[in-house]
Amino acid sequence: MERVDCIVIGAGVVGLAVARALARTGREVLILEAEAAIGTGTSSRNSEVIHAGIYYPQGSLKARLCVAGRDALYDFCDSHGVPYRRCGKLIVATDESQLAGLQALQEHGAANGVEDLQRLDADELKALEPQLNAVAGLLSPSTGIVDSHALMLALQGDAERAGALLALRAPVEAVEVLDSGLRVDIGGDEPMTLIASAVINCAGHSAPVIAARTRGLPADAVPTRYFAKGSYFRLTTATPFRHLVYPLPEPGGLGVHLTLDLGGQARFGPDVQWVESLDHDLDARRADGFYAAIRRYWPRLPDGALQPAYTGIRPKISGPGEPAADFRIDGPAQHGIAGLVHLFGIESPGLTAALAIADEVCQHLG
Repeated sequence: MERVDCIVIGAGVVGLAVARALARTGREVLILEAEAAIGTGTSSRNSEVIHAGIYYPQGSLKARLCVAGRDALYDFCDSHGVPYRRCGKLIVATDESQLAGLQALQEHGAANGVEDLQRLDADELKALEPQLNAVAGLLSPSTGIVDSHALMLALQGDAERAGALLALRAPVEAVEVLDSGLRVDIGGDEPMTLIASAVINCAGHSAPVIAARTRGLPADAVPTRYFAKGSYFRLTTATPFRHLVYPLPEPGGLGVHLTLDLGGQARFGPDVQWVESLDHDLDARRADGFYAAIRRYWPRLPDGALQPAYTGIRPKISGPGEPAADFRIDGPAQHGIAGLVHLFGIESPGLTAALAIADEVCQHLG
């Protein structure tokens, strides 16, 4: 049976970053992607925001890897010509009752290592964004936007220059723990079986499924997967905003916020639905609930100005009503199997943190 050193399952932004990091250490790497192209799942259905690291629980993997990954990502984009813009983000309080929450958020961000947050009063906000309605806000200069597809192509290029190989339409059907390594059964048009010294499961939504198909992995090491669907609507008129705009977070999420793409197109979202499957259909009627939320900070939003854009589904490992789960990077220290690393619940800020996640995986493998 043919042997390979490292197999990375999944060619989204995190899988490509992991493959690049491993290949650059001199390891032989094969990337297995079930679909016909890279990055067709979560990586292609996100807001493309480079997050600063403000919101996540102090000491969590999300907080630590977001801050480290943010800095690494900006450096990578500069060195590889990946289009991005450090546009900044405004987090706004729309009434006096939110001022204490705004202060608490600023202190929380600073504790996470986001040291450049700036408190702004209403006049300072108006000077930056004249159509904004808010009594105070925070400016996050470290927040930006990136061309996620160009980023993935750059990661793939680096990985392949370091010797990594990519196989498309190569779904992993099972993994088995053997004394001689990890057996990986691959389906698709040309089914085959390989023995690997290391297997890194970066399969996003399918990561818990592949873990459940890993013979020799304890059942209690496999989390339940959940699907949180967010709908996004685009603005059909020209946007007056130059910054991303987020309301102060509320229980259950970050609210309906305004993001921009590199072409200046404004998008609003998400409204979160818990769904049972990977259904990316967008119900245009959901826009009805957006207008009131947006007009709290942008009263001049025109009637009928929102049109369906896309949906994204987060690969959750915590369900409705539960506290949001942290990233899980389960290596030999967690489950006792040499060479095996499972990545679970890599939702936002997974794109921002991708390079730091890759470094963390390398540390798990030793």
